[in-house]
Amino acid sequence: MIISWIVRSLVGVALLAAAALAIAMVRKSRHQSLLRSARASFQLRREWLEADFLTRASARGLPRGLRWSDCQFEDAVVFARDRRSRQLRALIAVTIRFEAIDGGGMEEVEAVSMPRAATAVFFYDGKSWSTDGKAIFNLNPAETMRHYEHELEPVSDASLAD
Repeated sequence: MIISWIVRSLVGVALLAAAALAIAMVRKSRHQSLLRSARASFQLRREWLEADFLTRASARGLPRGLRWSDCQFEDAVVFARDRRSRQLRALIAVTIRFEAIDGGGMEEVEAVSMPRAATAVFFYDGKSWSTDGKAIFNLNPAETMRHYEHELEPVSDASLAD
């Protein structure tokens, strides 16, 4: 009687463990599929997203007294996830050039014409990519990840691999 109860209990525990493992495997597979889909979507829309970034960043009026004249995007993309919202991010190194706006108080500053390094930030809402034109100045994507490590977690290439 006791042995039968112990055997049934062990079988029940084993079945629960197997079910938990199966659920974890399905979640991981679904997660990896979402990441692959997001990365593919980003690559398909990248040119449009870069143009949208430049338009939105220029409209922000930052830095004050300067107009965005050029923005060169690097090829590499770093994917990360917001630790709170779990929203996916794409970070790209950019080199930005500005020109002084007449009457903006920056006309005589020599450094205006110097290229600036920054990271362009893009967001994935689960369906599509977008940007608000935010540039993180003086940091490349790797430095951005380190600086915001309490907010961002890396999404490794292995988790994005086909």
